[in-house]
Amino acid sequence: MSHKKAIIIGAGPGGLTAAYELVHKTDIIPIVYEMSGDLGGIAKTVNYKGNRIDIGGHRFFSKSERVMQWWQNILPLQGAPSGENLLSTTLISEAGPDPEKTDKVMLIRNRLSRIFFLRRFFNYPVSMNLNTFNNLGIVRMIKILLSYLKVKIFPVKDERSLEDFFINRFGRELYRTFFKDYTEKVWGVPCNKIKAEWGAQRIKGLSITKTVLHALKSIFMKSTSLGQKELETSLIERFIYPKYGPGQMWEEVTRIVQNKEGEVILNHKISGISYEKNKITGVKIKNRLTNEEIQVEGDYFISTMPVKELIQCFGLSVPEEVRRVAEGLMYRDFITVGLLLKKLKIKNETKTKTANNIIPDNWIYIQERDVRLGRLQIFNNWSPYMVKDPNTVWIGLEYFCNIGDELWSMSDKTFANFAVNELEKIEIIDKNDVIDSTVIRMPNTYPAYFGTYDQFHVVRNFTDSFENLFLIGRNGMHRYNNQDHSMLTAMIAIENIINGIKTKENIWSVNVEQEYHEEKSA
Repeated sequence: MSHKKAIIIGAGPGGLTAAYELVHKTDIIPIVYEMSGDLGGIAKTVNYKGNRIDIGGHRFFSKSERVMQWWQNILPLQGAPSGENLLSTTLISEAGPDPEKTDKVMLIRNRLSRIFFLRRFFNYPVSMNLNTFNNLGIVRMIKILLSYLKVKIFPVKDERSLEDFFINRFGRELYRTFFKDYTEKVWGVPCNKIKAEWGAQRIKGLSITKTVLHALKSIFMKSTSLGQKELETSLIERFIYPKYGPGQMWEEVTRIVQNKEGEVILNHKISGISYEKNKITGVKIKNRLTNEEIQVEGDYFISTMPVKELIQCFGLSVPEEVRRVAEGLMYRDFITVGLLLKKLKIKNETKTKTANNIIPDNWIYIQERDVRLGRLQIFNNWSPYMVKDPNTVWIGLEYFCNIGDELWSMSDKTFANFAVNELEKIEIIDKNDVIDSTVIRMPNTYPAYFGTYDQFHVVRNFTDSFENLFLIGRNGMHRYNNQDHSMLTAMIAIENIINGIKTKENIWSVNVEQEYHEEKSA
């Protein structure tokens, strides 16, 4: 008996989740084609001389119990403290493995992200606490509070842009102080040119009121639950994390899929799509190493590739309006500089104890206006096993750019020197403490909420018209969401296949903040 086949485009969280669900719940054989030579997409782990890099930072946390349990089914929670783990052992799974003795394990990590501005640290999200008052000064704080009160009385009624979104939640003065410059550094365009949907996706229900209430509550009571469902996602205090970074999760999922007769094929990209009426019949696949092309037929097609590129694969048969909107979709690209150091110049002045007393942050938002640097990761604090020599500090400097611009076009050596000089300029390192560096470029990292995004429904209506085509994940749906969202869209797509559901509405309506969706898709 010949089995049906599902062609899956992309071996990121969405594509590999879809493959895993298929091999466990159906007789359909998944064949995953990944353009790069890596597993996990943006959620891969790069191993540079034994030091591991997490591109963009991936906290394994979700309001969806389904996703949290799915992760722990692949890599179980630690059952003993890791080398520098100072967390209370009440949070450790008694039946779990010892991370000092096994690799297949999820660590429980404390979360700390802060803002670096005016050469000082601020809480992230911004809190109206004593630290903020001291750092900003009384005059600026009065302006911020008055501005916030004003917008509570007279909000922006027609919330069209990201600027409107920020002002309504934080007031104009706080928006100008903490959000405007940084957001424009990230996206490269003014906040009033970005759709408000970006804020709805990334910041959701966060506001000054919620951060203040959270700060007050934290004084008297700490959450002991990994689920932390009572908190906004931006306020979580801990998360789980694979011992060797996010790529370890997707490498393990790939192994499971392959053991159950699924295929995962690297260095292959789609170059064409064939269809008849309302069904995709096959795709043309190109081997990026040999330039060889083959035609692959399938019964179902699941795409996580950038929508712009997917529409190009349909060729000239695409309606002109669909092609125009797809071509106008924009992305922000990304560069990470991995930097190995003897030590950091900046000192740990928190009450949190760390190995070698380095600052305890997972990542730091660099909001200084005199540098291009956007964020800084400290991989020692994501997992001590990400660093080959525990007596060194392994960090990632994150830059937002566009393919072909000044930053993207620099040679690796020039860019690394540029990044080192910026970090020394803001007094976080001494360049004499640099041991080694590497540069990693990631195209199409962030789907943008400008360009033709406000007409995206034109593209969606076209792709949704094909019964056996399912768009999932961040780039597949052109939505700047986290990996748990990509996973849930994959799970629901597979359920639609199993149940013969032709509409894609339930995939597009996934919202990881709402338990309704996990209940309906469980």
